[in-house]
Amino acid sequence: MKSGKQRKLEIKSARLRRTTRIQNHPSPLPVDVYSPGIVWCDATRLARRISYGAPAFIDRGYYVDIAFRCRDCGVECVWTAAQQKWWYEVAQGNVETRAVRCRSCRIKERERKSQARRMQQEGLQKKQATDHQ
Repeated sequence: MKSGKQRKLEIKSARLRRTTRIQNHPSPLPVDVYSPGIVWCDATRLARRISYGAPAFIDRGYYVDIAFRCRDCGVECVWTAAQQKWWYEVAQGNVETRAVRCRSCRIKERERKSQARRMQQEGLQKKQATDHQ
């Protein structure tokens, strides 16, 4: 049985090997060789994560367009490779997340949550005002 210190060293060395493997990944072929739905992945720009496995796009080295059905309205949509690159690398989104709503439903959901937050804050302010009187 290994001690916690030994296990910690194993985990660190595995992460180092994985990072080295990703950084030494051969440079990709020119984009025009592939279909338009492919965008190269820069694994060094992804948010840090604690996971036992890498998502498929990291192993592949590129993002591909993903079709999905909107959770709210049921419309067939496509989460483009460029949108995925922005979400994972620029916005630093969790690599385990996937698109589940179309753009219009995302906007509606964002507004619903914003309204709920405002209502909660107003309720808290009213309660604090009555508690102080």
